[in-house]
Amino acid sequence: MERPAWAPTGIDISVPSVSRIYDYYLGGSHNFEVDREAARKAMEFIPGLPKVMQANRAFMRRAVRFALDEGITQFLDIGSGIPTFGNVHEVAQSGATEARVVYVDHDPVAVAHSRAVLDGNERAGVLAADLRKPQDILTSPEVGSLLDLEQPVALLLVAVLHFVEDSDDPRAAVAELRDALAPGSLLILTHAAYEGIPLSEDRAGGAVGVYRNIRNPLVMRTSDEIATFFDGFEMIAPGLVQMPMWRPESSPEQEDPYAFSGFAGVGRIA
Repeated sequence: MERPAWAPTGIDISVPSVSRIYDYYLGGSHNFEVDREAARKAMEFIPGLPKVMQANRAFMRRAVRFALDEGITQFLDIGSGIPTFGNVHEVAQSGATEARVVYVDHDPVAVAHSRAVLDGNERAGVLAADLRKPQDILTSPEVGSLLDLEQPVALLLVAVLHFVEDSDDPRAAVAELRDALAPGSLLILTHAAYEGIPLSEDRAGGAVGVYRNIRNPLVMRTSDEIATFFDGFEMIAPGLVQMPMWRPESSPEQEDPYAFSGFAGVGRIA
């Protein structure tokens, strides 16, 4: 397999990557055939996966604009993936030129491509780090130079927590990040769930099996379980809801049924 110019040296391009699969769902070009093959296998079970990802990104953009309306101009996006059109820095900086963004991911392709996209943007940076090690993020030079943690920050955990198994204690990681942020900070979160998928759980579980087979287990939590990530936050209305239902800009009835496959919410530190 020929290595494209944008692919960092040292990565195994024969192994699927969650961030590149996500890029494929969104119509991006920074993915390999091995990623596309895994995505197509998952779509055999859940054909509407691209619609799910589009709903996820649409929520993210609405939530970023909400943060700006609340006067927050600092954004920490963990599990950011490969930047595509309308990503956090584009939405934030189009609404507030002073907005600052730090992207965090542990996928070297996502990190390398983010650096290329952000080249010359002095108010945005990228960090190679893992959500499961919050201190590596919080004490990094990138966060230290771009974000003031004494002031409110919007923490984005969008479509990432469902890739962290309970054995890695994702709630402790979220709590550690929460405790490092100033009052008024926001948690912007989405999470996959069987609830809302217009298929039987057995059928949808086939897609979960595809992710397990590529050694990126997808943890489908219930809405009650997802709500526990907001411990220590005050929920912003309308609370934890299916993605198209969070402050929609058009009628949710017009959405594809697959867009309701997953939950979204925003919480504030009092």
